[in-house]
Amino acid sequence: MTLIETLASARPGSALAQAMEKRAEILRLSEAAHDAVLLPRDPGGLSHGIRAALAARMARHNRSPALASHYDTLVARADEPATAPLADPDANVPDPRVAEIVRHADRLTVAPRDATRAHVDALRDVGVTDADIVRLAELAAFVNYQVRVLAGLKLLGEMR
Repeated sequence: MTLIETLASARPGSALAQAMEKRAEILRLSEAAHDAVLLPRDPGGLSHGIRAALAARMARHNRSPALASHYDTLVARADEPATAPLADPDANVPDPRVAEIVRHADRLTVAPRDATRAHVDALRDVGVTDADIVRLAELAAFVNYQVRVLAGLKLLGEMR
């Protein structure tokens, strides 16, 4: 069972469960994307812990507590204690590089249209590589996709 199926909590035999069965390939591909974005073999300058903490933070910004909880579990598994506070949108981040990454992740989540070249330049100014900027954008796109899929499935599940 994929993460989306687990979090959607469709009752066996329900219309929602049947709809998800018809889209099993999309759910499988979403799960593969999850692993590629959150747990890549080469995480570059965004460790698995940072990725998971940012994903949890993004889920919280989107009021998706079940998804945030999933990512909190990945933070704990990463065993990178310094990354855990990043999952809290109210946390103070003293490291300038990480703080800029967090600001950009927040921006891509709550106001993506406001992201500009100047924001990308600010990431570069604190030592974030272009590859890591792309990785961060992929993470934000994926988590926000998950949030929207789960919200849509919830609405479908509520329909009679």
